[in-house]
Amino acid sequence: MSDSNSGSNSNWDSSPDSGDNWGGEGGDSFTETTYKSWFERIMESLKAILFGFLFVIGACALLFWNEGNSAKTAAALNEGAGLVASVSSERADPANEGKLIHIAGETKAGNPARDPDLNIAGNGLRLVRKVEMYQWKEERKSEKRQRLGGGEETVTTYTYQRTWSEDPINSSNFRESANHRNPAMPNVRSRGFAAEGVTLGGFRLDDRVINMLGKGDTFDVAPAIAQRARERFGDRARVERGGIYVGFNSDQPQIGDLRVTYTLLPIQPVSVVGKQTQSGFTPFVTSNQRTILLAETGVQDASIMFKHAQDANKMLTWILRVVGIFVLFLGFRMMLTLLEVLASFVPIFGDIVGVGASMVAILATAVVAPIVIAFAWFFYRPLYAVGILAAGFAIFYGLRLLASKRAASRAPQPVGMAMAAGAGPGAPPMQSMSPGFAQGFPQQNAPGQYAPPQQQAPQPQQRGGSFLPPGFGKK
Repeated sequence: MSDSNSGSNSNWDSSPDSGDNWGGEGGDSFTETTYKSWFERIMESLKAILFGFLFVIGACALLFWNEGNSAKTAAALNEGAGLVASVSSERADPANEGKLIHIAGETKAGNPARDPDLNIAGNGLRLVRKVEMYQWKEERKSEKRQRLGGGEETVTTYTYQRTWSEDPINSSNFRESANHRNPAMPNVRSRGFAAEGVTLGGFRLDDRVINMLGKGDTFDVAPAIAQRARERFGDRARVERGGIYVGFNSDQPQIGDLRVTYTLLPIQPVSVVGKQTQSGFTPFVTSNQRTILLAETGVQDASIMFKHAQDANKMLTWILRVVGIFVLFLGFRMMLTLLEVLASFVPIFGDIVGVGASMVAILATAVVAPIVIAFAWFFYRPLYAVGILAAGFAIFYGLRLLASKRAASRAPQPVGMAMAAGAGPGAPPMQSMSPGFAQGFPQQNAPGQYAPPQQQAPQPQQRGGSFLPPGFGKK
């Protein structure tokens, strides 16, 4: 048996058409054109309203539950981070029975990790078997075309590709299954095998802890396994490129060929956080009935392990948020399908209404999703919710106050205020002033004060249609 990190498994290309020149009978694509009348589309849109409503309810429930699950998990991890005690791994101290503890150190395996089906073993903590079959895979691509009168023509292209897959692909549901049939998968499927008798100092590590540590590195199968492989898979089985191949030619795989590869998690330092149960570990139950059992490769501090767990919780929360928001949008869009169908009696009108319906669905999602999340925060995290709400009001009030001050500074001032602002030592003299305003000033001014210019009494207007100015020609 050999343990190698050379990555020889990568010699097998995992691309859909890797090394396969066999096109299959009848071609690899099939095109179908279907037609639905306006009335049929209206009936389907009525059903879509019901399903859309269920989608909206389900999405809101998912968003609400997700926030609660995230809050409870975060609270449990915070509680665990405050209770955990790092202890020596040399022996299991009975005084720590039932407590949340953290240990780290080198591991040992009593027996190699073994695959009993093929009698393959490796000196490591966990051996993972990956079984893949070369199968047909159907892909669909549809193009819809609106027709005058509300009908709809759909052109669907079915493309059949060959790919390696661990899971069986049911070819009986293919649109064109006569020439694209997948054989049944063998009973030997992908699976992981933990080593027996794994210890960390004076503690035992069971399968549940070991399975949390990952898959490991590429593991090459020994040529001596060929006979066992033929007993399990038939005469076409052989050891090739570090794995087991079942078929005539691995460079030109055909539908039904198998390949079996392995990865091995080597013996290495491990860190564990959990409830001490005798000399082993079980999940620790927190006050909110959540469980804590953490395991990582390498020597890690307890604080780092809890941080990694918090980061994983946040990532899962955001993934489910995105999923919930997308399902919510689909629900609203399905509920508005009827409007698009009714308007599609004239195709261009249907396209316009369809774009508008999508915009309305986006706006509805942008309103409803934050409201649902906010209600969940008030229910599960009231203190955080009140703090965020108070901060939001403070920001809103500050922005409003700043806007009002700017508006006041830009508003036009009254004439009297503007002139008074210009008065004083060193101020420029005013060049124009109405007579009535000038009469309001005192005739005598203190030194340094501005004295408005004297205004002459208005001259009587000359008559007779003369355009000459008053007093013109007088000596």
